[in-house]
Amino acid sequence: MDLTLATPLLGGLSAEVFMRRHWQKKPLLARGALPVDEAFVTRAQLFALASRETVESRLIERGAGGWRLRQGPFKRAALPPLKQAAWTMLVQGVDLHLNGARALLDRFRFVPDARLGDVMVSYASDGGGVGPHVDSYDVFLLQLQGRRRWRIGRVGDPALLPDVPLKILAAFEPEHEWLLEPGDMLYLPPGWGHDGVSEGECLTASIGFRAAGREQLGREVLQRALDGAEPIENDSLYRDPKQPGTDAAGRIPLALQAFAADAVARTLAAPRWLGCALGEVLSEPKPGVWFETATTLSGEGGKDGVVLDRRSRMLYDDWHVFINGESFRAAGRDATLMRRLADQRSLSARERFALSPPARELLDDWVAAGWILTIQEMTP
Repeated sequence: MDLTLATPLLGGLSAEVFMRRHWQKKPLLARGALPVDEAFVTRAQLFALASRETVESRLIERGAGGWRLRQGPFKRAALPPLKQAAWTMLVQGVDLHLNGARALLDRFRFVPDARLGDVMVSYASDGGGVGPHVDSYDVFLLQLQGRRRWRIGRVGDPALLPDVPLKILAAFEPEHEWLLEPGDMLYLPPGWGHDGVSEGECLTASIGFRAAGREQLGREVLQRALDGAEPIENDSLYRDPKQPGTDAAGRIPLALQAFAADAVARTLAAPRWLGCALGEVLSEPKPGVWFETATTLSGEGGKDGVVLDRRSRMLYDDWHVFINGESFRAAGRDATLMRRLADQRSLSARERFALSPPARELLDDWVAAGWILTIQEMTP
């Protein structure tokens, strides 16, 4: 991806300029961002996804009695009639199930994969929406079918409506208003209030980004690191030759407290130790994601390259590669090619066979686990 090229996806800006001017700073409206003459998902496909136990879905209705929220899965007969106004179906993680949604997500890989979230698709009947709300993460709102009117504004008062099953702002004051047609897209940084209401039936894709909490991420990384720690041989033992006699035997000695604090500080000072745990946490698939096992790769004479399964998350740092919550050490040519697999989400047959035999065996294991797929390359 050339970060310096202007693109309709970002309203005629390059990714480089967009990240500098807008990312986590201010909204951007991009008219005609993507051609959606043939959207990657239809209403019927979305409803079919919402009927699955393994897919996260929600149904939101607004009527005379106020707001109503139900969690999926939903059989088609359980959904309101299409002609009923003011209801919305939200389906999360569509990129995990449809290649077209995964391809849409890949268009936003000018942001690091460690921050890339998922594609949610909403169907709304006329007047449907989820009320004015605010997100704690960046989001691109792409209109797939129909029209939706968006009102956005900075949030001065974060108070929410009481006794409502949704987090709806009680005093939302919009600053801008736009009607989005198919192919139009709106980017919103975290903290911007927004309210989208459909005008007729519509489908809208939300490309969201991960925003881990500091304490939550810290705890997950430490827990992962401790779970994977190996016993230490010849570990330094606590010694207290100057410990005097005590008449307060229950009190923990200050010297032992200092010894423990120093031990924790030494552990946290090891960048590879924490880096490995961080990569495993960030590459962990979403809960409920599972992979279908597959056959192994063809032999040395085969023509198979490889491509990451749409559900796989692959990252790397200076010492490791990470895939689906597991870490592997890599160096030299193997590291270069594994990083290329993470960046491009594919390797050609030539690149695959440039790996060392142990690295090719590792790819075999990943194919068997369903994490990567083989691709047949066309010969000249």
